[in-house]
Amino acid sequence: MSKFAATVALAATLLSGAAAAEPAKPTIVFVHGAFADSSSWNGVITRLHKDGYRAVAVANPLRGVSHDARRVSDVVDSIEGPVVLVGHSYGGQVISNAAKGHDNVKSLVYVAAFAPDTGEAAAELAGRFPGGTLGEALAAPVKLAGGGVDLYIDQTKFRDQFAHDVPAEATALMAAGQRPITEAALTEKSGDPAWKALPSYFVYGDGDKNIPAKALGFMAERAGSKRTVVVEGASHVVMVSQPQVVADLIEEAAR
Repeated sequence: MSKFAATVALAATLLSGAAAAEPAKPTIVFVHGAFADSSSWNGVITRLHKDGYRAVAVANPLRGVSHDARRVSDVVDSIEGPVVLVGHSYGGQVISNAAKGHDNVKSLVYVAAFAPDTGEAAAELAGRFPGGTLGEALAAPVKLAGGGVDLYIDQTKFRDQFAHDVPAEATALMAAGQRPITEAALTEKSGDPAWKALPSYFVYGDGDKNIPAKALGFMAERAGSKRTVVVEGASHVVMVSQPQVVADLIEEAAR
């Protein structure tokens, strides 16, 4: 072998060894909340893709905490390597329960999200603090054939309630395509939450009308948040209006 060929071979070996030594980036698993869908993460995912992260946005059924957590748990089971779970709104309660028993889940990110303790429900937590106006913005409940009701936000009140810092044209589409949640899901009590064992990160807007900012701050402090970002004036869909802020926090959690 010539001296040049030997040098090239050595360099290739060193480079391949360095690549093998570099740990794989976590897969980011997103769980949307009530009145939203997986597309609400599009702006955040676009930024994460540019930075080399793989993302999976789960279609959260919004039927009940235990049911929805099992669905997310199944997705996590299918992923090799480390995972960061990201939840919005009610999705925060879902990831708190879904992460249990998964050694590959390395951290949790709560985006304007519930982080209940054992035995707490989303509706109870939101009502514990002043400032929320969701009840006043709901449309007439839709009765389900199997019992119970689905809840929607009145489309005429959607932007002001849910996404006041998002352009009107976009919120009109969000309102028309909103995913309903069962009333039972909002009143179902949480199991033992994963934030007691995993590092957690929080981001929310102080203009949130679905979950009062004081409630979000309380949950972040109680969970021992590694970093809490409060976006001045931001609505409940801070991931839509401020995707870079949310992406930056997720990448911090992933590192």
